Amino acid sequence: MMNKKKVYIETYGCQMNFYDTEILGGVLTKSGKYEITEEPEGSDFILLNTCSVRENAETTIYNRLMHLKSYKKSNKNLIVGLAGCMAERLRQEVFNKSDLVKVVIGPDEYRRATEILDNSLAGEVGIAVRLSRVETYEDIEPLRTKGISAWIAIMRGCNHFCTYCVVPYTRGRERSRSLESIISEVQSLNDGGFKEVTLLGQNVNSYLDEETRTDFPNLLRKVAEIFPDMRIRYVTSHPLDMSDDLIQAMSEFDNICNYIHLPFQSGSDRILNEMNRNYNRTHYLERICKIKEKLVDFALSTDIIAGFPTETEEDHQATLSLMEEVGFDGAFMFKYSPREGTKAFKMEDDIPEEIKIRRLNEIIDLQNKIARQKNEKEIGKSYEVLTEGPSKKKKTEWMGRTLHNKVVIFDNTKRNALVGDKVIVKITRANSATLFGDVED
Repeated sequence: MMNKKKVYIETYGCQMNFYDTEILGGVLTKSGKYEITEEPEGSDFILLNTCSVRENAETTIYNRLMHLKSYKKSNKNLIVGLAGCMAERLRQEVFNKSDLVKVVIGPDEYRRATEILDNSLAGEVGIAVRLSRVETYEDIEPLRTKGISAWIAIMRGCNHFCTYCVVPYTRGRERSRSLESIISEVQSLNDGGFKEVTLLGQNVNSYLDEETRTDFPNLLRKVAEIFPDMRIRYVTSHPLDMSDDLIQAMSEFDNICNYIHLPFQSGSDRILNEMNRNYNRTHYLERICKIKEKLVDFALSTDIIAGFPTETEEDHQATLSLMEEVGFDGAFMFKYSPREGTKAFKMEDDIPEEIKIRRLNEIIDLQNKIARQKNEKEIGKSYEVLTEGPSKKKKTEWMGRTLHNKVVIFDNTKRNALVGDKVIVKITRANSATLFGDVED
């Protein structure tokens, strides 16, 4: 029997990257030549599945490559590679900056992973980064080893070309999987004991199965109807494409989680235009009103960029005022960093770093205040919590999530809930990030 080579994959970035790691693992293990290991020690390959959305993400990878030199010293045959968005975007530059990297695989080339790794064992430097207009990996079985929650990529790529975003350049144009393949994968998850699935896409609202003409709201309906015992989530929505029908679909099924991630990026119409977001503040707030009209109990999160080129103090204040008007439950907040290859890269990055940081801190402080106030209103209410396991601080305290995607910590000594159990928890206290409560009988 052939000795399988061990591959350790370290994943950075968004949920799509974690799903891609499962695809990569599925391709390699199916070949019969490779097995995925949980530890870098003793592995034959270390692959970093990378993100390129922000400069800090790439800096993290280069720093990690420096740390990996110690593994190379103890194992001279170790092969290090990069996969994902950074691999596609930087290509040759990666080899120039690190003599450690011998393999580079872009997000549309995972089918060739076995071939590339085989060639690297023969001493070749492997690079495969071509983008595809058709690749969706719908026939690849992802390698999932544990958990109760899973991701399924229903589409790949993006057609919006926001001026700051590298996604259309690193993941290509939009293409959707077939409805049949998605239902089949959810069925496999359901059979495997998974309790929750998140449908993924750079812009899920644009999903369309060409053969059946099924759009995203109707895909959501079909998944929720066929699998009534599974929680159904999705990310990410673009405000321009957030339809009334999608909001209506969410209101029709109890197992579609009442949580929406709807990035607004800036509260200023002028900056939104510079970002090529193709909607304005009024349109965004109209979408929020429609959500509040149709969904009685829901949570809302967003993305915000501070310090985009030419952003004035007035623009920044417009962002803060929109945050206050909407009242987000959570937010991913970043200071702008230029991404080579995007249209914004050609703009002068004219906001001084100290101003970016100050504006970002003001956004973070305001969001923490809003989130704390919203969470404190949950005290005294009871929610169904899907149990994920022990909390990091105390083994007797367990954590799970509500349908709103809010983290809840509860004492598990009396209930003895298992991973995947659903328990009713009455909220007794809260902070800006977490709810705490007691399990009800």
